Amino acid sequence: MKIKSGDEVIVLAGKDKGATGKVVKAMPKEDRVVVEGVNLVKKHRKANPAGGEQGEVVTKEASLHVSNVALTVDGKATRVGYRFEEDGTKVRVSRSTGKDI
Repeated sequence: MKIKSGDEVIVLAGKDKGATGKVVKAMPKEDRVVVEGVNLVKKHRKANPAGGEQGEVVTKEASLHVSNVALTVDGKATRVGYRFEEDGTKVRVSRSTGKDI
C-alpha cells in the first residue's frame, strides 16, 4: 500500500468526494485508511447502569478503501512511484512532479 499514516490525502469517491485530510490510521492488510474529519458515522453507545455510564451517540471516523483516496502534493492529487537510492533505500516519488514525498 502506497499511502501511510500522516500523509495528506484527497477523497476521490463517495459522499465526501473532494475532502482533504491527514491519514490517522493505515490498515494495509484490509487495504483501508482512516482520514481525519472524513467519512464521519454516528455510533450509538448503550448505557451501562452498573458502571454509571450513560447512553450516548458518538461521532467518529470510519475507514475508507485506499482506492478512494489519493496522495496530495502541493494541493493536487498524484500517484505514487518508487525510486531506489544508491545506498539501497527506497524513496516514494510523486508521479506528476517527480518530487520526493
